Amino acid sequence: MKPTRKDIGPGTRVAIVQKQDQRSGRLTYGTVADILTKSPMHPHGIKVRLETGEVGRVQKIEDSLA
Repeated sequence: MKPTRKDIGPGTRVAIVQKQDQRSGRLTYGTVADILTKSPMHPHGIKVRLETGEVGRVQKIEDSLA
């Protein structure tokens, strides 16, 4: 199950999948700057902007990256 909005906040280390990487599933790692999804959950993951400016949907939170 994907993380919900309450699990994510600014400063959280996450793995996201960017729009152009959805087919390959390539993950990008970084720190959340802004949460862009307003709803508490989303089937494809909560959309966030990383501190680097990259935007994508959260697949995992870093402490659960195995």
